[in-house]
Amino acid sequence: MNAGDHMNPAPPSWRELLGPEHFGAAIVLAGGVLVGAINIYLAASLLPTAVADLGGASFYAWNMTIYLVAMVIATMLVGRFLSRWGNVGAYLLGFATFTAGSLACALSPAMAVLLVSRGVQGLGAGLLSGLGFAVIRSALPTRLWTRGAALMSAMYGVGNFAGPALGGLFAQVGSWRLAFGVMAVIAAVCAAIVPRALPGGERGDVRPPIPAASLLLVMAAAGAVSAAGVLPGTPAKAAGISGALLLMAGFVVHERRSEFRVFPRTTYQRGSSLKWVYLTLALLTSGVAVESFLPLFGQRLGGLPPLVAGFFAAAVSLGWSVTQIGSSSVSGERAVRRLRALGPALLALGLFVQGLLQREDTPVWLVVIWVPMLFIAGSGIGLAYPHLSVAAMSSTRDPEEGQRAAAAIATVTSLSIAFGTAVAGVLLNLGGASMLDSARYVMFGLAGICAIGALTAHAVNRTPQAAGLG
Repeated sequence: MNAGDHMNPAPPSWRELLGPEHFGAAIVLAGGVLVGAINIYLAASLLPTAVADLGGASFYAWNMTIYLVAMVIATMLVGRFLSRWGNVGAYLLGFATFTAGSLACALSPAMAVLLVSRGVQGLGAGLLSGLGFAVIRSALPTRLWTRGAALMSAMYGVGNFAGPALGGLFAQVGSWRLAFGVMAVIAAVCAAIVPRALPGGERGDVRPPIPAASLLLVMAAAGAVSAAGVLPGTPAKAAGISGALLLMAGFVVHERRSEFRVFPRTTYQRGSSLKWVYLTLALLTSGVAVESFLPLFGQRLGGLPPLVAGFFAAAVSLGWSVTQIGSSSVSGERAVRRLRALGPALLALGLFVQGLLQREDTPVWLVVIWVPMLFIAGSGIGLAYPHLSVAAMSSTRDPEEGQRAAAAIATVTSLSIAFGTAVAGVLLNLGGASMLDSARYVMFGLAGICAIGALTAHAVNRTPQAAGLG
């Protein structure tokens, strides 16, 4: 990178990012995030068919939990893999792990094998997601970071759209195994591009230690919040959520004191904007959890057939992906600050209004209004996510700390989606037998969580460190 990159405030065009010089790197970075994002929801569409074939219905929910927890763990180890293998070696390991997990899913003879295979898939997906944000610092010039971050962020949206659609398509024809086989082929093709597309990167002589205590605390918190979704009774659910929050508080306390941490040291320094950047990203992306429940609401309240309900649910991801195309073109400091705060507020407003629009036996004209409202909600993510990502990547000039700060973007995103989904599951169950009440609890609850992100975004903007991140 050169100093001139920092002095040029105007972002280049998408043509430069996708031009001959950077196209290969863009494909690898985006492809790694995309395969992981697709598989978050791909299995959800395939599971009913897989359960009919393999049995194990009682472990239905664990397919998502194991995958997401494995993703989170892998994103926390990105720095260690980069130090050991360099950019190319770490990426090849990520794609190989994901491919092996996908093939194992396709060949699974029993539900227990499928669960283990999903865990392997999740490890590969998490490594690829974390590598995308970490390697962008060396794979692309600084002036292309916003475009690159927007492209990778858009892959979460595209994946959330394509996952249910592809899963539903393969399930429709009864070929759930083939769906996992296709994902293995896509990952193998991306892996073949890696050696030519990416710089090798420097390998460190000193291996970053594994933050074992931090990993255990995060795993325990994810387990607690996942258990809360299936525990009977409101007190038990509240206890599960409270336990998860206490474990996350313990994680923060440990990270502040430990030499072996997941997040960069800058996160915990007084006056640093980085902690507010991560918190805003977490609150923003927790809203994505609504997509896991929109097909249910579309079918039960709107009378939509399953396939249509699946595409209806993808309106949030569509808004996320499309909006980023324009959002990543914004470079002025004042405009960027506004987008950081506007994104969570718009997402919260969209979910809140969507909650108000829920009705029993919803008429067709009202169902039609649901789609643009969800699109608007998703647009809130697209407005803020790329600029928050660049704020994290630009938080330090130390290459090692900057790499860790960038890789943590994927950790925060995966973890917040997992937590958001579990919390939404608790809210869903609070409605009891009334689907209308359940839908309103989910919409209003997630809206309230996302609205807090507008406040933390103002904290990002107030710190002097954020002044130069436009």
